[in-house]
Amino acid sequence: MTSSIRFAIIGCGRIAPRHAQSLRDLRDQAELVAVADIVESRAVHLAKDFGAEPTTDYRRVLERKDVDAVCICTPSGLHARMGIEAAHHGKHVIVEKPMALSLSDADALTDACRRAGVTLTVVLQNRYNPPMQDLKRLVESGRLGRLLLGNATVRWYRPQSYYDDGWHGTRAMDGGALMNQSIHHIDALQWIMGDVQSVFAYGATLAHRMECEDVGVATLRFTSGALGVVEGSTITWPENLEGSIAVFGERGSVKVGGTALNRKVFWKVDGMLEQERHLLSADEVDPPSVYGTSHRAVLADTIAAIREGRLPQTHGLEGRRSLAIVLAMYESMARGTEISLAEIEPAARQPTAVAL
Repeated sequence: MTSSIRFAIIGCGRIAPRHAQSLRDLRDQAELVAVADIVESRAVHLAKDFGAEPTTDYRRVLERKDVDAVCICTPSGLHARMGIEAAHHGKHVIVEKPMALSLSDADALTDACRRAGVTLTVVLQNRYNPPMQDLKRLVESGRLGRLLLGNATVRWYRPQSYYDDGWHGTRAMDGGALMNQSIHHIDALQWIMGDVQSVFAYGATLAHRMECEDVGVATLRFTSGALGVVEGSTITWPENLEGSIAVFGERGSVKVGGTALNRKVFWKVDGMLEQERHLLSADEVDPPSVYGTSHRAVLADTIAAIREGRLPQTHGLEGRRSLAIVLAMYESMARGTEISLAEIEPAARQPTAVAL
């Protein structure tokens, strides 16, 4: 392997340029050599912008000896299968959220990467945002005291055209507002509050023609005894209005919002109330999109993990956590009852759950 780790991007849609630009920003550590998309024009366009070689067949990318790692940016229903194939070819895997659409497929992907001795990173970039890092340190320091309540709120908008592309909003390839749009905030909430014990959820399709929910609400019971609420939707016409998490403890109340969990909305902590006057810093300027600015940090950590032979911060088992919560919400919607996370665990983990 050369001093730079050589990357390919599979799937050249909405999120792919974020990966490509992040790799360009890390040019002393990484090199983008190939991109793949079934729509040739998308692959050609991204390749031209970032100096890579395009193809319409992702398997050609996996067969290349000059590719060390792949960023999988395809529809969610393809993540596990493509990740497993990449691992079988000895490639490190960076996969967009959700890492799979079932726990058995998530486990199969994690197992495949472990057996192949390659690194698996799930892109949960908002964990790396400075305000989120500050909140994590605050909770771990004990300054908030015992955590009592945690909320995740995603009030976003998607036009009908978003769901007319053949895969968004479908059960086979995507899921609804909770699985696609809200999973980052659900991940952030459980990362701060701790493990979820059970959920009770409602979902509905109210404003779009699609298979899955465009509105989902849920109550959560954490294993600590704390409670939580999740609200996620794509119906807040005419634009994204809020994406936030709020945490309430015995000695403090904190909310992180902004475009992409990048801004401290309030920060009222015993002994730290003076920070209320200085919430906005140079690191808390709203980014231009909900993707935020931390993909580069995810990729930098992945590169360091590969070189150091350690797990990245958002490895497969971390990515599995928020997936399990959303799947429990879906089961609660279907059954009309409270669902414990233990109830949705696969009866037996099957490493070959995803057929190749």
